[in-house]
Amino acid sequence: MAQIAEEKGIAPEKVLEGIETAIAAAYKRDYGKRGQLVKAKLDPKTGQAKFWQIKLVLSPEMIYSEAELEKLKSSSAPLASGASEDKEELKEGKVRFNPERHIMLDEAQKIKKGIKAGEELEIALESKKDYGRIAAQTAKQVILQKIREAERETILSEYKSKEGEIASGIVQRVEGRNVFIDIGKTLGILPREEQVYGEFYRAGQRLKVYILKVEDTSRGPIVFLSLAYPKLISKLFELEVPEIGQGQVEIKSIAREPGSRSKIALESEAEGVDPVGSAVGQKGTRVMAVINELGGEKIDIIEYSEKPEEFVANSLSPAKVLEVKILPKGKALCIVPEDQLSLAIGKDGQNVRLAAKLTGWKIDVRPPGQEEPEEKEEKEEEKEKAAAEKGKKEKKPKKEKKKDNN
Repeated sequence: MAQIAEEKGIAPEKVLEGIETAIAAAYKRDYGKRGQLVKAKLDPKTGQAKFWQIKLVLSPEMIYSEAELEKLKSSSAPLASGASEDKEELKEGKVRFNPERHIMLDEAQKIKKGIKAGEELEIALESKKDYGRIAAQTAKQVILQKIREAERETILSEYKSKEGEIASGIVQRVEGRNVFIDIGKTLGILPREEQVYGEFYRAGQRLKVYILKVEDTSRGPIVFLSLAYPKLISKLFELEVPEIGQGQVEIKSIAREPGSRSKIALESEAEGVDPVGSAVGQKGTRVMAVINELGGEKIDIIEYSEKPEEFVANSLSPAKVLEVKILPKGKALCIVPEDQLSLAIGKDGQNVRLAAKLTGWKIDVRPPGQEEPEEKEEKEEEKEKAAAEKGKKEKKPKKEKKKDNN
């Protein structure tokens, strides 16, 4: 029992409970009657088992009368056929009396004083030691089933508490678009949409993955993993940078394009701690460890600022920004030198796109001396207003002509 509990990672009490259920099923198979509910208690020290028959105590008003049973039969309504069904039926109304499962209140009180209707009565049964092959097979199946159920519950509760954490795993196999990763007690699924575009995975490859969510299904708990989720970066930095783990440096926001580039904004919560320097590490060791874990994905570390102008300017790193103008409707105009324009925008607009995601501002990058976008917007709005007014004036005379004709 101790060995099974250790191998499967379940509590020894659960294993004992499974064995007791199995012995009770074997006893009922060889010595019980149909409809009986048998309970077993095993002493782990001596190996001796004791047995009881469980009966539900009923009062007369809890039982269907003959007339009511006839009505139910004619209406083809289902009747209770087991212990759990009896309790469900009692919640709704009455049950059909079965002498193997039920006992009347007056009879039950002769055996155990003070017992009430709706309670369960335990009647001791003679212990048996000899069981047939079929009973032994039944017990074996029950034990396996109970251990599987306990294992499922353990996996579900353990990984449910680990949602949003990082786990180390080994790629077990690749099936179609899904990658199955061994993360300890179970296999996690890395779906196609959570994989990094352009990356290929092979059996035996070691990965650090983000536990996205855990779902309980009829086939058991399924652990969904991710390599594309932005929080994977924050968790990797927490592992590599003690200042982040201790709360001296806070991660304010992350913008990520998986496999290509990421931006992370940091703020110092303690005096004298440089957020960017602590994340980069001596000679870039800390940030390089994260980059290697992400397969060479570029990471820009930016200092967070409460001032939007400073934060937007920092977000366009490595480009240098001359001036930032905050405009209405969540827009920000960034003036950058001519030679820094392509660097600020980035390849296919990636740098400015990530900066916009990081800051939450719509960023417009322009060289010095160009017309400001707000002036263009004002001119466009003036043109629209003029066109609308012109349209109204043209419509009015037509209405007057109609009135004259009438």
